[in-house]
Amino acid sequence: MIDPLFWLGFSILLVAASLTAVLVAAIPALQELARAARSAEKLFDTLSRELPPTLNAIRTTGLEITDLTDDVSEGVKSAGQVVKQVDQSLDSAKKQAQNLQVGTRSIFVGVKTAWKTFTRQKPPRRSLDRLPSTEKTSLNLREREALRQENRRNKSEVYRTNDGYSEAPGWETSFDDQDLS
Repeated sequence: MIDPLFWLGFSILLVAASLTAVLVAAIPALQELARAARSAEKLFDTLSRELPPTLNAIRTTGLEITDLTDDVSEGVKSAGQVVKQVDQSLDSAKKQAQNLQVGTRSIFVGVKTAWKTFTRQKPPRRSLDRLPSTEKTSLNLREREALRQENRRNKSEVYRTNDGYSEAPGWETSFDDQDLS
């Protein structure tokens, strides 16, 4: 039994059986590998056809989004400027309205004062005007005070000039308190 040829044949037989078993087991794996390779080839073909236009579309979309962002930024800036202009216009209109109100009030007060002055009874002429120039200086202190009292308004006239206003202008009250001599 020690025949070496037998053992050589037996080992070759075992190797051949092993190789056939490996081949039988590897054939379905190799077929699946071939199918995967064909699928990968189809995928790469599709990607090579579809990817460049898609990338160009994405690039174009990115540029359009950038342009739209710039337009929106400019729109916001111009809207801010419009708001500032409207605000300045409102401030200007408010100042003009205040100036108009002051002017109207001044005109009304002027017309009212002119009307009262025009319709007021004229006081009797002073006796100083009728005296000859040599006698004018000879009035004593009592006569001068009496003339001053004649030319002053009484308190009821002062109150009547201020009706309609809660606050009399400064020039009106200083005029009433001033001596006319």
